[in-house]
Amino acid sequence: MPHSKLDLPFTRYLDPDGSLIGELPAWADDSNLLTRLYRQMVLTRLFDQKAVAMQRTGRIGTYPSTLGQEAIGIAVGSLMRAEDVLVPYYRDIGAQFLRGVRMEEILLYWGGDERGSAFVDPGCAEDLPICVPIATQALHACGVATAFRIRGEHRVAVTTCGDGATSKGDFLEALNVAGAWQLPVVFVVNNNQWAISVPRRIQCGAPTLAQKAVGAGLHGEQVDGNDVLAVYDRMQWALERARQGKGPVLLECITYRLCDHTTADDASRYRSAEEVSQAWREEPVKRLQAFLAAHGVWNEQHEQALIAECQQRVQQAVDNFEALEAQAPDALFEHVYAKWPAALDDQREMIAERIARRQAASAAPAAKPEEPRLRLVSGQKGGLHHA
Repeated sequence: MPHSKLDLPFTRYLDPDGSLIGELPAWADDSNLLTRLYRQMVLTRLFDQKAVAMQRTGRIGTYPSTLGQEAIGIAVGSLMRAEDVLVPYYRDIGAQFLRGVRMEEILLYWGGDERGSAFVDPGCAEDLPICVPIATQALHACGVATAFRIRGEHRVAVTTCGDGATSKGDFLEALNVAGAWQLPVVFVVNNNQWAISVPRRIQCGAPTLAQKAVGAGLHGEQVDGNDVLAVYDRMQWALERARQGKGPVLLECITYRLCDHTTADDASRYRSAEEVSQAWREEPVKRLQAFLAAHGVWNEQHEQALIAECQQRVQQAVDNFEALEAQAPDALFEHVYAKWPAALDDQREMIAERIARRQAASAAPAAKPEEPRLRLVSGQKGGLHHA
């Protein structure tokens, strides 16, 4: 008789109000580490707010907010080693910042400038760029992990996605090959309850998304994605398991998308205010702040100093972004093909000619306005008038 239910582990250390549930793991006794996690979560949130404001004022294009989901990226980015490779989706700026991606590079990317994917920091030089197509990055991560295995390298590929991506064939195929080849890859699913306007409850009939791993031969489990301590703990375990050649892991992080899907969306059309209000009471930043304050390692003075510091860093990144000279119009042909197809030569020449004409027109001296002429208008005294 087939099983109708599969019980998987679920990890949580902090209640929504920041109260401790049970005993913390030994690493969590490090108050400096917990404070660093909190500082990065606040920085991510303040950058996120600024990016949304910049989109609203036309300074960047469509942008996907991370509001309410900061704990996942911060835990992932804090634990990955320099030699690991991050294969992110579009809601992972927290992890990218910790890997060395600069804020201005994120702004460049969402401003339509491909230079945002040419990471300057050598620590993230091998990380893949942001992936907007849904779930394709999961297969890319398996390719990276396959290279690690062939070379005998103790490295891990980490790939992230939303709950909607787990319904895509690319994701399921990635799980299949990861399980069949026992690849050193960790799949982190941000189950924020909404795939654009499609709620989790009707997107998939399985009780959990984590159990999709079981059929592929992977270890799968759930974690409270609003509890950064829980995500950190299970991510630490998953990375070490994969690094030791013990197989891939799927972590389903249960959280909530407090924001619109992107700045092109209006979530109020399909979500109730009551649902969002309840989710705000469980969000990750306030939860960790309450825990730190209760243990005497954080106070209002620390909070205000942190906000001022983060705002200064964000503004400096915005200034750097806006001071960068715009790309040439023909840059749209760059970074599209590994080998240039001759069939597009005509298009590139046409664009080059159009650019040259515009530059010539803008460089030409402006025509002087015609001097006013005097003429005699009959029937009027003094008869000289401007024509």
